[in-house]
Amino acid sequence: MTVNFKMACKAAMVALVPIFLATLLVSMAAPSWAEETPTVNVIEVRGLARIDEGSVRAKISHKVGEPLDSEQVTKDIQDIYGMGYFEDVKAEVEPFEGGVRLIYEVKEKPVITRVDFQGNKKFDDDKLRENLAVTPGSIADDTLIQQSADSIKALYASKGYPLAEVVPVVRRLSTTQSLLTFQIVEGSKVKVRKIIIKGNKKLSKGKIKGAMKTGKWWLLSSLYHKGYYEKGQLNDDVLRIKDLYYDHGYIQVVVEDPVVEFTKNKKGIIITITVSEGEQFSVSSIGFSGNTVFTEDQLRDKLNLEVGKVFSKSDVQKDIADYSDMYGEIGYAAVNVIPDVVPDETAKTVGIVYRISEDSVYTVGKVSISGNIRTRDKVIRREVRMNEGDRYNSKLLKRSYQRINNTKFFEEVKLLPKLKHEAKKVDIDINVKERKTGSISVGAGYSTLDRVVGTIEYKQGNFRGLGQNVSVKAEVGSISNEYSLSFFDPWFLDYPISFSTSVYNNSRDYIDYTRKSTGFSVGFGKEISEYWRAALLYKLEQANITNIGVTASAVILDQAGKAVTSSITPSLVRDSKDNALEPHTGSENSLAVTYSGLGGDNYFLKLKMDSQWFFPVSEKTTLMIRGRYGHITGLNGEQAPLYERFYVGGITTIRGLNFGEGGPRDETGDVIGGLNEVILNVDFVFPLIQSINLKGVIFSDTGAAFDGSLDELRYTAGFGFRWISPVGPIRLEWGKNLNPKYTEADSRWEFSLGTFF
Repeated sequence: MTVNFKMACKAAMVALVPIFLATLLVSMAAPSWAEETPTVNVIEVRGLARIDEGSVRAKISHKVGEPLDSEQVTKDIQDIYGMGYFEDVKAEVEPFEGGVRLIYEVKEKPVITRVDFQGNKKFDDDKLRENLAVTPGSIADDTLIQQSADSIKALYASKGYPLAEVVPVVRRLSTTQSLLTFQIVEGSKVKVRKIIIKGNKKLSKGKIKGAMKTGKWWLLSSLYHKGYYEKGQLNDDVLRIKDLYYDHGYIQVVVEDPVVEFTKNKKGIIITITVSEGEQFSVSSIGFSGNTVFTEDQLRDKLNLEVGKVFSKSDVQKDIADYSDMYGEIGYAAVNVIPDVVPDETAKTVGIVYRISEDSVYTVGKVSISGNIRTRDKVIRREVRMNEGDRYNSKLLKRSYQRINNTKFFEEVKLLPKLKHEAKKVDIDINVKERKTGSISVGAGYSTLDRVVGTIEYKQGNFRGLGQNVSVKAEVGSISNEYSLSFFDPWFLDYPISFSTSVYNNSRDYIDYTRKSTGFSVGFGKEISEYWRAALLYKLEQANITNIGVTASAVILDQAGKAVTSSITPSLVRDSKDNALEPHTGSENSLAVTYSGLGGDNYFLKLKMDSQWFFPVSEKTTLMIRGRYGHITGLNGEQAPLYERFYVGGITTIRGLNFGEGGPRDETGDVIGGLNEVILNVDFVFPLIQSINLKGVIFSDTGAAFDGSLDELRYTAGFGFRWISPVGPIRLEWGKNLNPKYTEADSRWEFSLGTFF
């Protein structure tokens, strides 16, 4: 504003010359008795084209009927110029009806017709435009243009480019139009070469650095998006360090602003953070006020914080969240929990009182859905666990989010409750961002189980926008072929009953035989409660055992030829996982019993039990424990079919073993599967590259298939990678065989494209 003020003063001085001359002329032309200062009889504003005259007149302090005041005119010129809309402002006077006409003559700045960017590669034009204070159609105001340049520069600095330079260039196209171009030199990202922590005695440097998102640069920093200087992130790290100390009872900690110094070559920085820790405080008392719905004992049962223990801010926040949930689950949507923390500096303790404002019970108002282009509203609405008019329930709101997300139709799901205090209602706005659910793929691939395969497949996970699933697949491999058509409707004919059907033709080469099968299935299912689901599946299949080897065992020879299986499978599932693709909490437990004997040639009873549990170790890491048990027995004196037995080994059972190696073999050494199976998998899943959702896994597998008694368990352990790719979940895992037998490999790489455990 300094430059503009000087220009305004200069313009005002120039403008006073004609005022002085005009005053002199008026004085000379007037009678001798009229030697007083002339009166302003009218004020005009000239030169306006786009700017509203009223806004200009609001800056004019000189009044009609007052004597002409040159100082006041000078101030008016400065104020009008200070609006930022004008290149030039001057004042003139001319005789008018015994006084003078005061004229403010303005020249408007040109309009910016286009805003361009040059040199930007890290951010596209649309992203940069989000940071502009000027847009096409705006006045070419120098202050706003510079603010825009500074804002773009700040964006680069916040993303690790503190050396970026942004220069605005205004090119005049005509007297009324101009072109604005921001010329950008991005520079390179600045690496964090060193982080120095000073003043810490109670908490280690490693613990403090572990709380920061800013980290020292290393070889794989580009993959982790860490190791580069980002000003905004470093400022947030100050808050994270404070929270770390607060969680350890150091409520008086002071963390100074980081000192950032460039290295000599300007390609790296050294960050110095100084802390003053203070003393550690413990909790002396915990009280409550304002609560009438829940008793103090009920509230105390939910406490995370404990008297006598070190104070923790995180525990206070958990208490607030838990109490909000307690009230929210019974309709108190507007409950407010405020902790009063009173320190005693002498005793080094804090007393805490949770002050609860309960408000009233709220009901569900309007449920609105937006963002869905292809998906029908009813597909989303049927997953919402509250209806309009129901008592509000925060637990059911979270469950609604989980269910909508678990349809796998959306990249992003937002459920936003909006309180209407006067009506005591909660409107629920559901906003979704659809993902691509249909695909046609043609290609070749490899898996450790099926080896080389060529595939053509059409999949539509949200057929007609009704939530239906259609799949047509043809897969030709070196040891297996598969042709299938399947259909699944979660709400058959708009009833809360699922319907599924499929037809298929498969073949697979085993060591001493080939199995070919053709069949179809039809099934129905129904939710019997929020987490429980029951289903019934009928399957009719004809299998043919051919190409039997000369060394084949009697077990294989006995089942040569064609056999028909007509079976029915009732099943019961309890699924409380928070996410269908990447569970972090919850469990899935299932029980299925297959009875074959509704006609056909095969008579058997098959039991399968499966239990998966997911435990959050931290916000981003998960421990998964899965146990499975299976049993099959022949009926009516018949043996269980070879292809219905349990084969343990491979990426879906015990990693590190080949298919069937974890079970019985015949006298020739060929795997023949077992009548029973028991499997235990333990996975620890953690993030590797969060930007692309790449995760790592460390696992341990135990189990075996067996006929009579369980004589030996097989053990493996290993690591792997998991990625939610555009074509589906991908797993690459290496398993170490901890007790290899003769002919077995010490370890194996496993690969698959499909659903995770």
